[in-house]
Amino acid sequence: MEKITSFTIDHLKLLPGLYVSRKDKVGNEVITTFDIRMTRPNYEPVMNTAEVHTIEHLGATFLRNDKEYKDKVIYFGPMNS
Repeated sequence: MEKITSFTIDHLKLLPGLYVSRKDKVGNEVITTFDIRMTRPNYEPVMNTAEVHTIEHLGATFLRNDKEYKDKVIYFGPMNS
């Protein structure tokens, strides 16, 4: 059985930042999934639900209204864990 690439990364060592999680080819297009790390797992306190919800709304509003990205973004969903 193939290992899922993102499961082979030691997430406990990742610093906050923007990472490319995966790239999938769909037809002639490439769909890129990003991992936005806001805190270090098991090191910094987790973000509150309200904070993550605010980031979700800010990101979704920006991405859905931006001339360059509105037709290119398929999903934006931050997770709190």
